[in-house]
Amino acid sequence: MSSALSRRTLLQAAVFTAAAPAIGIALPPPAAAAAPLAAAAPALPAPSAWTVRPFALQDVALGTGLFADKRQLMLDHARGYDVDRLLQVFRANAGLATGDAVAPGGWEGLDGEANGNLRGHYTGHFLTMLSQAYASTGDTAHADKIRHMVGVLNDVREALRHEPRMLAVPGKFGTGQDNVRGSYQYVDLPGTVLGTGTALTLSAWIRPTHADNWARVADFGNDTTRYLYLAARDANGVPRFAVSTNGPGGEQSLTGSAPLPLNQWSHLAVTLGGNTGTLYVNGTAVARNTSMSLTPAALGTLAHHWLGRSHFASDPVFAGAFDEFNLWSRALTAAEITSLQSRRAPETTAGRGNLASYDFFETTGGTFTDASGRGLHATLRRTWGAPSHPGFLAAYPETQFIELESMTTGNYTKVWAPYYTAHKILRGLLDAHLATGDARALDLASGLCDWMHSRLSKLPAATLQRMWGIFSSGEFGGIVEAIVDVHALTGKAEHLALARLFDLNRLIDACAANTDVLDGLHANQHIPIFTGYARLYDATGQDRYLTAAKNFWDMVIPHRMYGIGGTSQGEFWKARDVIAGTISATTAETCCAYNLLKLSRTLFFHDQNPKYMDYYERALYNQILGSKQDRADAEKPLVTYLIGLSPGHVRDYTPKQGTTCCEGTGMESATKYQDSVYFARADGRALYVNLYSPSTLTWAERGVTVTQKTDYPREQGTTLTIGGSTAAFDLKLRVPAWATAGFRVTVNGAAAGGTPTPGSYLTLSRTWTAGDVVRVSIPFRLRVEKALDDPSLQTLFHGPVNLIGRHSSTTYLPARLYRNAALSGDLLPSLTPVAGKPLHYTLDGVEFAPFHEGTTDPTHAYVRRTEPRLVFGGTDSGVANPVRADGTSLLDEIWSAAPFASKDALVNRVRTTLNSWVSAGLLSRADGEKALTTAQNASYVA
Repeated sequence: MSSALSRRTLLQAAVFTAAAPAIGIALPPPAAAAAPLAAAAPALPAPSAWTVRPFALQDVALGTGLFADKRQLMLDHARGYDVDRLLQVFRANAGLATGDAVAPGGWEGLDGEANGNLRGHYTGHFLTMLSQAYASTGDTAHADKIRHMVGVLNDVREALRHEPRMLAVPGKFGTGQDNVRGSYQYVDLPGTVLGTGTALTLSAWIRPTHADNWARVADFGNDTTRYLYLAARDANGVPRFAVSTNGPGGEQSLTGSAPLPLNQWSHLAVTLGGNTGTLYVNGTAVARNTSMSLTPAALGTLAHHWLGRSHFASDPVFAGAFDEFNLWSRALTAAEITSLQSRRAPETTAGRGNLASYDFFETTGGTFTDASGRGLHATLRRTWGAPSHPGFLAAYPETQFIELESMTTGNYTKVWAPYYTAHKILRGLLDAHLATGDARALDLASGLCDWMHSRLSKLPAATLQRMWGIFSSGEFGGIVEAIVDVHALTGKAEHLALARLFDLNRLIDACAANTDVLDGLHANQHIPIFTGYARLYDATGQDRYLTAAKNFWDMVIPHRMYGIGGTSQGEFWKARDVIAGTISATTAETCCAYNLLKLSRTLFFHDQNPKYMDYYERALYNQILGSKQDRADAEKPLVTYLIGLSPGHVRDYTPKQGTTCCEGTGMESATKYQDSVYFARADGRALYVNLYSPSTLTWAERGVTVTQKTDYPREQGTTLTIGGSTAAFDLKLRVPAWATAGFRVTVNGAAAGGTPTPGSYLTLSRTWTAGDVVRVSIPFRLRVEKALDDPSLQTLFHGPVNLIGRHSSTTYLPARLYRNAALSGDLLPSLTPVAGKPLHYTLDGVEFAPFHEGTTDPTHAYVRRTEPRLVFGGTDSGVANPVRADGTSLLDEIWSAAPFASKDALVNRVRTTLNSWVSAGLLSRADGEKALTTAQNASYVA
């Protein structure tokens, strides 16, 4: 997400999400399968195009270990957070009471970044998190929150479908009309209310709730040229009255001396007459101007007479309450103004206003009675009118969607990704329905799609293409995927047509043709698009969608991928294969990794290429786990936004002003860690074990359970125990691409057949019975991965675990790793284990630890590889390590042939390599002999 620069057919139960976890899914049973267990939540058959299918979250229980520990931190946050704070902005937009709830702020409040133009998105994320938490744990506290949130959102939509209605609150004397901040409501008075006299008194009781400068108590005028207004606060925060027939430069004004207190009733009055104007605050004259010649007579007939709204579009709507508003066609005396302080106007010597008098005694409806005798009744309205369709639901007016249609360049202070926010809300509602079966959530989701179709289907194709190509403002996230899911539920042709209205043809066509156009694009604006296009392939069968998604994936991975699995620099992509050249404090936006995981698993459903799950392991075990701080907090989820990979970077788990996109996706990630551990082939005849993680799978369609016990990645292997019914199927065990030696499998103690190949799946075909035990051994080796554009800049991996240095230096740490390399090629013997701390090592006094540990230590994700001399088995030959023009050193060439079966095999490699370099004139014969002798005399770890 960029900052600068998610009823018609309720008989169908729920939606299965392709790239989001399957909260509810129905896998078709194979011919001889046992009857499926009762579904715990609504489910929908997976797309026929998928050759493998995921399991629902409730079918995979996490066991004790790293993932369960991380998840518990987020579950604690989910339980402790007051969701009425999230709902505050929705209630406010609909003019409903918000109680004592305070919006979270940051991206979820009117005072946050870009005026809170993204507000509402976080509520969708939170709904998804709660839905996943409930599906995973069965904790009804999460379900209760879901139902509460859905109920409020339903009330909000219903309120938006109607004209605004009075929100009665205790007033100064009776009841008052509350204008909730963010409601954009004002009181519209009839056109003749002001009159055309030469004298005037305006009197109002107000209770401001927010210190908004230029918020109007009253504004009568035609435009920004001819008007009369009373503001609760001017630019200096004090009351101001002004009248003009020539705009701001021609104003005759009265300015107060002190700000009005917030959340307290204050009385404002202005008298005009005989060229004198007086401003009163709580009965005291605070300003007098004896040169005020402009009166209602000079203004003439005006077009608008508003309470709470300004004719200047950039001014805020008044936030607070009104009580008793009166207009007189004469200038009241100071004594009469004083009498208004303690009694209602009709009980004073001033009497009711003869031009207009509103008590605001009404408690329902949207019409306020004029008690002056003139019958000029007022009406409560919204500044933006009404939604264009009854399905509209948002935490702000429809104006952002409208303005986007005419934009040509992005400006997030005016329009910030409204369809992105709509996606988060839509996705959250779908997931809420999946988790709880709440039909209201599905109806809200379907209505949202109806509204979007009604709006977008009217636009020319060229307008849509322009909109979706605009940076930030035109961002729409994963909305295509969510709409396809809605269509799968409703069967409405309009919903599928809506999904296709988000086609960004220039990007689809380029990627389908395998033309890399990613340089300069905002990364997270485009990654989730392709998950949606893959789902459009499922719905339409059009190959261009799936081809584009596959090619796009290959353009990012590995060409724009950091070792942890992340991508983007300053949220954008740079040129292909530039890694070292982009490393900074603003690399690897966390949302990018989240969305690449969704895309990877979606592509795997169509094509079981192991590269997708190799990437899944990389990003999940490193960036995603490491993005969550290892402590709980009721207020914040403690998730990174950007993960800097520059030397000495310290992760920020409370980014920006809070409630960012990455905190939202971070909440989701931490409640669905088990979503891709196991997949089943569509015909039920194979089970894929993609990730090694402590967990228990309930494969209801086969009547089988699989319990995986491991402390992976602190343990180099796992044990799977089969339970339940006897069943014949292929067990497919992923052989990680990095597992280049020693991957072994036993079944009930006997070696399994087949040859494990790194970057593939090892298939075990048999009839499985309860009690069968599969033991998988996956020896880890320390290896390096080189930056594509600078081979000397490297990141360390021990098996799947990225090891990072912890040091305050802001320059790259040097790393010498060949000094004690093992015959296997494992570089780990050059490091020293830290006692009592699994996966922690030291190198030249610097501690290296797993990236997945969510600490605030300064870190080094990349090191500068330095091998100055030829060292073998810990013995330094004293000979410099020569380097070819392409950057390859002599030691690189020797060790590229690892593993070595024996010391003799290594020495032979050393001899032939030395001879080659001597012959090429890159090394003297004497130095070659000295290095060979050192290699022959050294001892090596096997």
